[in-house]
Amino acid sequence: MADGSMTGAAALRALPSVQRLLEHPGASAGLADALRAQLAHLRAEIAAGRQDSVPGDAAIVAAARAADAPVLRRVINATGIVVHTNLGRAPLADAALRAALEAGHGACNLEYDLATGRRGHRGEGAEALLCRLTGAEAALAVNNNAAALLLALTALAGPDGDAPAGEVIVSRGELVEIGGGFRIPDIIAGGGARLVEVGTTNKTRLADYAAAVTPRTRLLLKVHQSNFRMVGFTAEASLAELAGLARVRGVLLLDDLGSGTLARLPGGMAQLEPTVRESLAAGTDLVAFSGDKLL
Repeated sequence: MADGSMTGAAALRALPSVQRLLEHPGASAGLADALRAQLAHLRAEIAAGRQDSVPGDAAIVAAARAADAPVLRRVINATGIVVHTNLGRAPLADAALRAALEAGHGACNLEYDLATGRRGHRGEGAEALLCRLTGAEAALAVNNNAAALLLALTALAGPDGDAPAGEVIVSRGELVEIGGGFRIPDIIAGGGARLVEVGTTNKTRLADYAAAVTPRTRLLLKVHQSNFRMVGFTAEASLAELAGLARVRGVLLLDDLGSGTLARLPGGMAQLEPTVRESLAAGTDLVAFSGDKLL
C-alpha cells in the first residue's frame, strides 16, 4: 500500500483485491458487493486524476461498511419538535408494530376476501377504519397529503376532454408551502386546474369567495396553516360558511387539513389542530390530511 503520492497506473496496480479485503478482520462475506463498489469508486477517482494514492485496507473496508449500512437508523430527536417531519414523524405504537410484524411475517389476506374466497381490494380494511374514525362516507389512502391534494385537484378541477381546466378558489393567506417544498399554487397547476386568489394576506371574507365564483369554478379550497400562524388583524371564512356557499353555488369544498388529527388534542392545542371529523361535520365534501403525523 502506498501512503504518499504515486502515478495513476501505479495507484491502480496498488488497489487490493476483493478477496484480500474480505480477509480483513472488519469484513465479512456479505460485504463483497459493497467492497467491489468501493474499489470501482477508487478506480474512477484515480482515472480522473482526483486521487493519487490508495487508502489502507482498513479504510477501504470501513468505507464499504458505511455505504452498506441500513438507510434508516435510530437517532435521538433533540430538536425540540415532537413530531418532526425529517425524523420519522410520529413513532408507531407497540401494538401497531406487533400487528405489522405479524402480518408481514408470512402470507396474509392483503387482496383476498376470506368470506367469498375471491380476490378483494387491498384498501378495504383501511377505508373501513378511516370511515369509522372520521365519519366519512368513503376514504382512500395514497402516498402522502400532497399526492392526495394533487389527485383530488386533477379529478375534480383538471381538464376533461374538450372541457377546459376548472377554477380553484383559494385565499391569498393560505397559499402556503408545505414540507418537501410543495407549494399550493404549484400543486394546483400540477393538477391542471386554474388558481383564483381571493382576499388579502391577512383577511379573506366569505364575500370574497362568493364574488369570485364563475361558471368555470369547480372547487373552493381551504388550506390549514399547519406550519405558521397569523395573529392580530386577521379574518377568515369558516368551513361551515364555505360549505354553505359551495352548496348554493353548486361547487365542491375541499379542505387540506395538513396534519389531520383524529381526536381532540388537550388544552390550547385543540384550537390549533381541527379534527377530520369536525371538518366533515361542517359540510366539507372532501378532506385531505397526512397519515404519518398526528394520525
